[in-house]
Amino acid sequence: MKKALLIVDVQKDFCPGGSLAVPNGDEVVKPLNNLAVHALLYGWSLFASRDWHPLVTKHFSNYGGIWPIHCVQNTRGAEFHYGLYMNAAGTFYKTEIVSKGVQPDEDGYSAFDGNCDQLEKPLLEVLNLQGITEIYIGGLATDYCVRASALDAVKYGFKTYLLLDACRAVNLKPGDGEKAVEEMKKAGVIITTTGEVMSGKV
Repeated sequence: MKKALLIVDVQKDFCPGGSLAVPNGDEVVKPLNNLAVHALLYGWSLFASRDWHPLVTKHFSNYGGIWPIHCVQNTRGAEFHYGLYMNAAGTFYKTEIVSKGVQPDEDGYSAFDGNCDQLEKPLLEVLNLQGITEIYIGGLATDYCVRASALDAVKYGFKTYLLLDACRAVNLKPGDGEKAVEEMKKAGVIITTTGEVMSGKV
């Protein structure tokens, strides 16, 4: 039974001051850092997904999508939040970076749509090669990329945990975050917190 922590899209453009800021998005950094330390001590694998869009993509409102320009490849907005321990390309915690939404015709909501940069393989393939059976997910945003990643994790047979204190929602419509959590729960995602995980309650 091998575990992985998946940090979803904690990038500057999704945090306060970014071009597509999630309300209080930077509040996920502290609980994710705490769990990353726990994960390292207990031999988990660590993954961090990122939006890595080209400047011209159907994902952006300029080209038929619904979102303002954000997380364009090799821009400051696409960088991970400076407070994350795995910043600077993830070298400190040996975090595997998963880039998604890379092609002009991709939205790339789910981390499972992406490839692991260093290993040059899809995330699902890498998880299976490492023998991962349980995935703990937190990041941004609850109602979009976290939701899509968690639903895919369940679909692919992983025991999946949503770290509720380590997520924040966009809430384009009021209550979108709560609806997403309920959808994930119905799909089989276990709703928990970083504190419960670290204390051994789950």
